[in-house]
Amino acid sequence: MGVVATNTAPEERLLNLVVALMATEQGLTKDTILESVSGYREQSEAGAGRDALEKMFERDKESLRRLGVPIETIGDAADPDDLREARYRVPSGEYELPVDIEFTPAEIALLNLAGSVWGEGSLSEEARSGLRKIRALGISVDEPIIGYAPRISLRDPAFAPLQQAIEQSRVVTFPYLKPGEPSPRVRRIRPLALVDYESRWHVYGYDLMAQADRTFLLSRIVGDVVATREAFDPAQREGAGDRALKGLEALAARMSALLEVNPGSEAALRLGRRATPAEQGIRVPYVDVHVLADELASYGPEVRVVEPLQLRDEVVRRLRATLDVHTGRAA
Repeated sequence: MGVVATNTAPEERLLNLVVALMATEQGLTKDTILESVSGYREQSEAGAGRDALEKMFERDKESLRRLGVPIETIGDAADPDDLREARYRVPSGEYELPVDIEFTPAEIALLNLAGSVWGEGSLSEEARSGLRKIRALGISVDEPIIGYAPRISLRDPAFAPLQQAIEQSRVVTFPYLKPGEPSPRVRRIRPLALVDYESRWHVYGYDLMAQADRTFLLSRIVGDVVATREAFDPAQREGAGDRALKGLEALAARMSALLEVNPGSEAALRLGRRATPAEQGIRVPYVDVHVLADELASYGPEVRVVEPLQLRDEVVRRLRATLDVHTGRAA
């Protein structure tokens, strides 16, 4: 039986999983997670099969690791390759501050205030319910969890329906607006993976109209994502995330911008993280000229585009449009 839709959003399930894995040092077995953590528990109660739940858990682990959450697998010491009774956890030591970091009294006061606010609202009732169920099994858990700010952010409305369609292996349609086109075009795809690349979410799938694999930027989906009744083989999802990332990385390796950046500026800080030094500044790889132009224009005079010419023209066009708006010359 396939995965049955529930009221728990995919991103909420991921957060509940992180909360559970951080709450115990000894780790949780897969059985405990699937039976106790909100998101999996509801799917099981709604009739989802064990195989579907295990695949969902594996995809969730992969998603969290890509987001930087260190999930540790604790196997049998006598047979490390035997993962049937493996336990999973997020080591608390990964989030401990180095011993040489010190704070002033004023900084400590601000951190205490922020911690108290986060502590009151960080756990949903579903997450607390899951921790109670885990505690009832005799597993020691810490509650509340203070100091963990989730890095999972959902800025694009298309994320949740796409994630659900991926889990259910359903074809979707959505209106997609590419830069330079006068109106959006409806795309029909088999969604295979959601990937975060350069802090932007993309959906990777098989475009049924183009008869080819395609990657779409979620921010360019300008209307509702509609899941159809048409299903596809879930096996097509296997390794899709890796294929998507490799494709984006290969594209970025073929394209780069030569930039001059003001030292010590915000642009230097942000762009320097993914740049390589060049004779006349820095080289920054990119996958979409319009996306990079939006970013560079936001830095204003802190950055100057040397090449390519198309990128420079796009940045100048955005800066002129901003100037027109502020000087009243915009139509």
